[in-house]
Amino acid sequence: METLLEELTPSTSLPLQVIAVRLVLSIVLGGVLGFERELADRPAGLRTHMLVCLASATFAIVSVEIISMPVFNDQHVRADPLRLVEAITAGVAFLAAGFIIFKRGQIRGLTTGAGMWLAAAIGLAAGLGLWVIAGLTCLLGTIVLAFIRRLEASFNPRKAADPPPRR
Repeated sequence: METLLEELTPSTSLPLQVIAVRLVLSIVLGGVLGFERELADRPAGLRTHMLVCLASATFAIVSVEIISMPVFNDQHVRADPLRLVEAITAGVAFLAAGFIIFKRGQIRGLTTGAGMWLAAAIGLAAGLGLWVIAGLTCLLGTIVLAFIRRLEASFNPRKAADPPPRR
């Protein structure tokens, strides 16, 4: 019975604690971006950004694990880590595009889509264990989302008076 269980759950190259920290960090960092979007009453808020970030981190960890699996050590199998970035970028771009609306000569949701794309990048960095890049990107993204919005509102009072889109 124990060998069947071991066969069904192959060991990972990364310790379970490292995997857990990477995944939790991705949720926390995605949540920081999502919280700002939630405060701005945008459709893709806290949970959406957290899930996008977590999914990216999971894909990153899975790709690290795939590369280290003995079954893929064959000379006929090639692993290209850049394909991971391409796949996540394409998938999240498709998801983010759903938030972009052109209505009455105005574009709405572009920043929300960009925020989701950024959450995916942060999740990818967290999943690969690139903590400094993930944290710095989250900090800079939050500054752009929260503080630049205030700056824009001070230069364009009409934009600040526009009500946020309804969910």
